This record gives sequence, C-alpha cells and structure tokens, in this order.
Amino acid sequence: MAKTQTIPDWKASADEIWAILRETTRKQEETSQQMKETDRKMQETAQQMQETTQQMQKTAQQMKETDRRVGKLTNRFGEMVEYMIVPNLVARFHDLGFEFEKTHRGTEIRDKDNNIFTEVDVFLENGDKVMIVETKAKPSVDDINEHIKRMEKLRKYADLHNDKRKYLGAIAGVVFGESQKTAALKKGFYVIEPSGDTFSIIVPEGKYHPHEW
Repeated sequence: MAKTQTIPDWKASADEIWAILRETTRKQEETSQQMKETDRKMQETAQQMQETTQQMQKTAQQMKETDRRVGKLTNRFGEMVEYMIVPNLVARFHDLGFEFEKTHRGTEIRDKDNNIFTEVDVFLENGDKVMIVETKAKPSVDDINEHIKRMEKLRKYADLHNDKRKYLGAIAGVVFGESQKTAALKKGFYVIEPSGDTFSIIVPEGKYHPHEW
C-alpha cells in the first residue's frame, strides 16, 4: 500500500511569515523612533552644554570685572588712609620721640641695574632714621609679609647708596583685625589705626620690639 504524504499547510506558514514581517517592521519603527528621540536628547544636551559654557564664561567675566572694581576701590581706600593720617603723622611720631624732617608720598624705587623695584606709600625721614609706612583699608597677613620684603629691598637699596640710616616700618589700616595687628607687631612694625576722630600709633613693645633694617 502506498505511503500517504503530508501536504504542508502553506496558508498557515504564510500567515506566520506575515506576522513575523509585521512584528519586525514594528520593532524597526520603534527602534528608529528611539534613535530619533536619543538624537533629539543628545542635541538638547549639546545645546544645554553650550549654554552652560556661555554662562560660565559670562560669570567668569563678571567676576573679573568685580575683582577689578574691588581692587580699584581698595586702592582708593588706601589713598583715603594716607590723606587721613599723613597731615598729623609727623606730630604723632614726634610724641613717640621721633623728629622726622621730611615727608614723601608715593615714592617709587626703580633700580634696573640692581633689580630693585618697589613703591612706598609714605616715607618719613631725618638724618638718622627712616620710617616706611604702608597704608591699607584692611591689612592682611600677606600685606605684612609684603611689607617685610619691601623693607629688605629698601635696606639693600640704601646700602648701595651708602645710606647708613636705620629703617623702620609701620602699617596703617582703617580696619585692623586682632590677628593681623598681632602679626604686624610681632614683625616689629608700628601699627597705625583709627581712634575716635583721629588715629593712634601702637608701638611693638613688651615681648615685641621695633625692628630696624
């Protein structure tokens, strides 16, 4: 007896293929949509990063401008301190036993041959001593350390010009913090600060003493 052959159900196979094709097409469309969404988000992120960079640049520029204005204002305060104390500075130091004969403001030392460059706010002098006064709105420890370097430069410049006088230093400020005041006195500087309608000069004494360069 002949063997019976099973005929494939071509209709069912075709339906399955169409289903697979439809599902594949759907998934491709979803993937394409997801890729478009991802691309859109990446573009938004890039735009946000660009805006952030621009904002950071703008902020940096504003900070730079603020620093410039603060620096200018601080310089003006320094000038105000000079104008407040200079007229009576010689008299105040006279009370402490100094007899300064000359007063100079805004003195510059520019010795290219010996590489000595510095500026002095107030320069008091006589035949034996020189008082170098640095004026600041709010003196800092860095200002005190810079004044030490200034005094060392001036001593070197004086020696090169056979100036054997003793050099002393002072720091004047509108606002003097206690730690800054102590630091200045510890380094041997006279401290000049407001007192009522005028100003007072604090002498480094006790465990501290005026430093001579």
